[in-house]
Amino acid sequence: MTGTAPGAPPEEPLSVGDRVPEFSSTLVRPEGDSVEVSFSDLLDKPVLLSFYTVDFSPDCIEEWCAFRDFDWFASGEEVRVVGVSKSGPRLHRQFIDRLDLGFPLYADTDLSISEQFGVAYRTFGLFRRSRRSCFLVDEDGEIRYRWLGDHWLDPTRDTPPVAELHEAVQSEIADDPETFGF
Repeated sequence: MTGTAPGAPPEEPLSVGDRVPEFSSTLVRPEGDSVEVSFSDLLDKPVLLSFYTVDFSPDCIEEWCAFRDFDWFASGEEVRVVGVSKSGPRLHRQFIDRLDLGFPLYADTDLSISEQFGVAYRTFGLFRRSRRSCFLVDEDGEIRYRWLGDHWLDPTRDTPPVAELHEAVQSEIADDPETFGF
């Protein structure tokens, strides 16, 4: 990204109202398979796309265990939770198995997905990683909610606000409120 200081967060992450770019990558599913899947193929319901640094870092274990432990994330009936990190399919498989996750994980080994969302950066100008972030995407591919981690240098200090994510999901999937005929 031009114009970004070494180690600084990206200047222009995607925003609420933006259309998600189409991408395809290896998706490791909890059922055991790893297949190339286009993001648009997942949009039969809203998708909560969660970018994180790497599998097995303490902050990421905490984040994914929180998603796992909240039944409304784990049910998958109303929203599909999908992770994205630079870890490869083999490590994703171990991460899913070790933490007993019910969520698929995209392997973004070259950070091309993170770059498209504007959340890739270099720590100290050296180490490429994804900024911890979450994007709630509706069935039409529009971003309806966005959370970006504040501590781009030390991602262990950021965890997605699960209650706020829940509210965003509920407002996205809720049926029209009852008006009682008025």
